[in-house]
Amino acid sequence: MAAHYDVLIVGGGIAGLSLASELAGRCSVALVEAEQDLAYHTSSRSARQLIPSYGPPVVQELTVRTLELIAARDSELPEPVLTPRSFMLIGTEEAVAVEASGHMRPITTAGALELCPALVPGSFAAAGLDTGSFGCNAPLLLADHRQRAVDAGADIITGARVHSAQRLGSGWQVGAGTEAFEAAVLVNAAGAWADELAVISGVEKLGLQPYRRTAAIAAVEHPLPEHGPMVAAADNTFYFRREGADVLISPSESEPSGPEDARPRPGDVERLVVTLNRVTTLGIREIRKAWTGLRTEAADGVPVAGFDAEAPCFYWLAGQGGYGFQTSSAMAELAAYQILAKLGHPDASAEARTGPASRTVQALAATRWSVRR
Repeated sequence: MAAHYDVLIVGGGIAGLSLASELAGRCSVALVEAEQDLAYHTSSRSARQLIPSYGPPVVQELTVRTLELIAARDSELPEPVLTPRSFMLIGTEEAVAVEASGHMRPITTAGALELCPALVPGSFAAAGLDTGSFGCNAPLLLADHRQRAVDAGADIITGARVHSAQRLGSGWQVGAGTEAFEAAVLVNAAGAWADELAVISGVEKLGLQPYRRTAAIAAVEHPLPEHGPMVAAADNTFYFRREGADVLISPSESEPSGPEDARPRPGDVERLVVTLNRVTTLGIREIRKAWTGLRTEAADGVPVAGFDAEAPCFYWLAGQGGYGFQTSSAMAELAAYQILAKLGHPDASAEARTGPASRTVQALAATRWSVRR
């Protein structure tokens, strides 16, 4: 016999978990995840940095709102999710000028070297600094969303890959693992598998494309300053930041992939080490571990949030690209109000227009208030 819910969320990463915690207690919610562990794929492979100057204008607005929401929640937690950590961009004058945006100010090369003494003088010509950037304790944020959802009555089922989904009267009937579900609203928060879930559901794909992004933890001879910035090349060839006594490094690659449990390819990390040992004095000695995640994007680079124009009560919450954590709370706020309005929840639609979600609504209004084709 199928279990009945108002909302069934498919996907247990940051998108799905943040929405579950936002909706739980206001309607009946279940979340299903294909893997045995929540946040197994991209959400467990994050750079753990929330950067207001990173991404197109709509993403920056979503980031500012997400930072506000997480900061408000931090006051209730035994330890904070957010830790101040600036973000510095380096490169040629042209590249930095192109990539720097509203929340970033230019600084001199001397200022950049003072903030990050590991940089080799002469290896870059310009720099920009975002002092409103924060380090993010991603595991703590994920755990808090999960706990809030469960405490408010949400059911979370892992090891349940969706194998069937079809419209049934006024809702959806979904088979996941050995379980059967019926729900008024089906939320597609399946990350790299979002288009695959659409196909299973008989919904037209949006053409969402996963891209590879590799990172590693490296032991170094000369650790970075404790409160130093995260540093990224404006030409997207690397980034690095302190990770305890070690350093987190990435080649910042963005190469198309199919949906998969991505792994580093031979040579990717080794070439990065050569580059970083040339432009810094870190002295990378050893790679402690390496991993690859998938950043799934729509063609316009803007996250997808909204009901499908042709499939009633099928809600897309996908395509966050490399902005998943930094837009997650704002996206969940928006999605919750849209879904509650669809369910006829009291005052939900008015709240979305005039209440705390209004900034998020305004940010997305010019791009994708609902999913259009």
